[in-house]
Amino acid sequence: MGEEEEEELVSRVQLRSCASLIRQQQEAKRRRWARQRARGMAAGGAKKDSCEVLDLAEYTKNQPWWRKLFGRSSGSSAEKYNVATQLVIGGVTGWCTGFIFQKVGKLAATAVGGGFFLLQIANHTGYIKVDWKLVEQDVSKAKEQLKFHSSGSKLTPEVKSRVDEVITFLKKNVILTGGFAGGFLLGMSS
Repeated sequence: MGEEEEEELVSRVQLRSCASLIRQQQEAKRRRWARQRARGMAAGGAKKDSCEVLDLAEYTKNQPWWRKLFGRSSGSSAEKYNVATQLVIGGVTGWCTGFIFQKVGKLAATAVGGGFFLLQIANHTGYIKVDWKLVEQDVSKAKEQLKFHSSGSKLTPEVKSRVDEVITFLKKNVILTGGFAGGFLLGMSS
């Protein structure tokens, strides 16, 4: 036998011994658990045991996809994920949002600008006659209504509670929010 064959044989033996050691440890745990269960049954009679066997395949089938992916939703992401994960999640979602926002914004600006351009051409060629005095009156009424509504500036309770929720979320997830903001700016610029 050559040295390579001996090394391969030794590594196989080590793997087998490692696997058998793991099986032995698992079997010992099963025996310990069975003894504890038997003691509990003997001490409490027909007392219902506190351990329940859970079929993970059935359990995961009944869970929504977001719970499978992100886990339980209790607590902020700062408690569940490390800093790098929070930055990556925030950055990727921010970049996607910024990229879509940029594309939709360009489309909307093109549509609105093109619409105004077509209206000006139609007005200039005589297809449309604009009553500019009526437009001026409507704009002044709109300004007055904006001044009236902004002078009170009291938020409804629903809006105030939503704003408070957003502020609380931002305070609890500062790293995630920072990653989102950076990703959003990168998405807008790409």
